[in-house]
Amino acid sequence: MSEAKIFKIPKVWNADVQPHYCPGCTHGIIHRLVCEAIEELGIEDKTVGIAPVGCSVLMHRYMNLDFVEAAHGRAPAVATGMKAVRPDRIIFTYQGDGDLASIGLSEIIHAMNRNLPLTTVFVNNAIYGMTGGQMAPTTLLGQRTSTSPLGRTKDISGYPIRMSEMLATLEGGAYIERVSVSNAKNIIKAKQAILKAFKNQVEGKGVSLVEVLSTCPTNWGMHPLDAVKWLEENMVPYFPLGVFKDFK
Repeated sequence: MSEAKIFKIPKVWNADVQPHYCPGCTHGIIHRLVCEAIEELGIEDKTVGIAPVGCSVLMHRYMNLDFVEAAHGRAPAVATGMKAVRPDRIIFTYQGDGDLASIGLSEIIHAMNRNLPLTTVFVNNAIYGMTGGQMAPTTLLGQRTSTSPLGRTKDISGYPIRMSEMLATLEGGAYIERVSVSNAKNIIKAKQAILKAFKNQVEGKGVSLVEVLSTCPTNWGMHPLDAVKWLEENMVPYFPLGVFKDFK
């Protein structure tokens, strides 16, 4: 029996293109969950994805959807403009922590505050992945990166930003949840969260953001299995999983 018959490949996923991600990277898992959610809701013909600069810059090649490229950090601003002129479209952004939590911090704050129906998938792997493994706003204290070779310190760089908790304090925003793709149970929960985030937009609710804790074995300098263990033992205690906002 072929692999395709055992594991149903979403039609939204372009299985003919080889992804560019490093071995052990969990971006591919998250991409798959996005594709499944869109297909299950039957919204593929009216969905537009926005990918900024970062590891996800080529994700338009892997999904049979309309896509727009945005400058680094500007995806929420582009999404806001698109939704304002085409409210009939389902608009989602897919962003990393170096993108959303750093150069794009003001964009996500104001998009959340305006609260147009949008969906954001925020991938937090606590490092800049594409540009060389520099320290990100979510890099943990003591974590070594190419720009903090001795480990991040609070005296020099401050504390890692908990984006979901911070955004949940705004009046705008419909739904915020932090999930992980570190094991099968968590992947199922991540799928449910992403599906809900898209369903909220279909129902006309405000911004839904799903933060996904992810690994970066290459820039962490770890074997993929060790990276998953590090995520669960170090990232989850600082970035606890759960729902931070759910506007009914």
